[in-house]
Amino acid sequence: MKNWQKFAAAALAGSMALVGCSNNGGGEASSTAAAGDASKGKVYYLNFKPEADAAWQEMAKKYTEETGTEVQIVTAASGNYETTLMSEMGKSSAPTLFQVNGPVGLKNWEDYAYNLADTPIVSELTSKDYTLTSSNGDTAAIAYAVESYGIITNVELLEKAGYTTDDIQSFEDLKKVAEDIQSRKDELGFAAFTSAGMDGSSDWRFKTHLANMPLYFEYKEDGVSDKEELKGTYLDNYRQIFDLYINNSTTPGADLASKTADDSEREFTSGEAVFFQNGSWEYNNLIDAGMTDDQITMIPIYIGAGDEANQGLTTGTENYWVVNKDANPDDIAATLEFMNWMVTNKEGTTFMADKLGLTIPFKKAKESPNVFVKKDIELTAEGKTPVSWNFPTMPSEEWKNGVGAALTAYAADPTDANWDAVVSAFVDGWKAEKELTK
Repeated sequence: MKNWQKFAAAALAGSMALVGCSNNGGGEASSTAAAGDASKGKVYYLNFKPEADAAWQEMAKKYTEETGTEVQIVTAASGNYETTLMSEMGKSSAPTLFQVNGPVGLKNWEDYAYNLADTPIVSELTSKDYTLTSSNGDTAAIAYAVESYGIITNVELLEKAGYTTDDIQSFEDLKKVAEDIQSRKDELGFAAFTSAGMDGSSDWRFKTHLANMPLYFEYKEDGVSDKEELKGTYLDNYRQIFDLYINNSTTPGADLASKTADDSEREFTSGEAVFFQNGSWEYNNLIDAGMTDDQITMIPIYIGAGDEANQGLTTGTENYWVVNKDANPDDIAATLEFMNWMVTNKEGTTFMADKLGLTIPFKKAKESPNVFVKKDIELTAEGKTPVSWNFPTMPSEEWKNGVGAALTAYAADPTDANWDAVVSAFVDGWKAEKELTK
């Protein structure tokens, strides 16, 4: 394992110069920093989020222009990050910065993880809880974003249908409102839900994010944060929320296998549906499509479990940065400086807040204009309990794919037998995949 002190002179000097720029409010890197040690190295970031690719490309170009440090951003296709990472790490010009989704993801990559313990960026975290530790005790990864997801709601359409979000405080409320809207869709001109697309660009919303809900309630009931075997206590609740989606949608269940994330987003932005399950990361896409802050909000995903009156949005992270310890020393120094700049420099923090719509867990974070982030803060201030992100404990991508395939078959033909296949993929598949990670 390389030691941080080996690169301290290069990285720390550069980061101090850049922080100095942020303190004067200009957000501009000095020519000294541009010509400094970090310019000997380059940054290659393998990005996890396709929806953020354009923003990252723009920022990389600007950073290179201002500092002289080359930054290459490569974005993996949706659902293919792990495969892309394996391929890229086998190359001589491997990523210097990549992402894992949590403790389970880190297990696969901790041998490549540079020890971040004494680096400047770790000292900028608001809490050490936002770090992941490897099996040998190193600080192997740091969270760079905290996000929320739920059911994005077009409040104008909801009001046109005769309701407000105050009318939706539980699963039963949501079911009543959605089914009423769907029954009047020809009269109203819109459906309740956007398509629950099961194409690879969209199925993560249901095989991962929606699947988090029964996991959360089972973990909470049993007082644990992970399990080797699941009981499937709340899978009936998982079924009823998924049924609500597919039975009150713009699209028949038989057609969902080919429906994409873009389809669902377009249906929402064009006013074809009131509800759209997605997250705070979707905010800029909706605004860019012409929607306004006054039109949109986010409500919790209710599944008929727990204390729904006090449930908040689902809030957490699967966004952890890892620096490749096997990269060239100059590239490591450049990468550490780039990371620190992103979370301390005014221009970097503005990009994270405004362009990516992220809440970052760092001391110099800029308040996000994102209405979904603000809603999470508002609900938490009211005493609502955020639902934790538990899908970083999901055993593998294979498990998710098994659940996704079963959900797709069920959506096309929602029989008890097909739901039994979902339960088997969820429970039996979990046990099998967890055993492989031991």
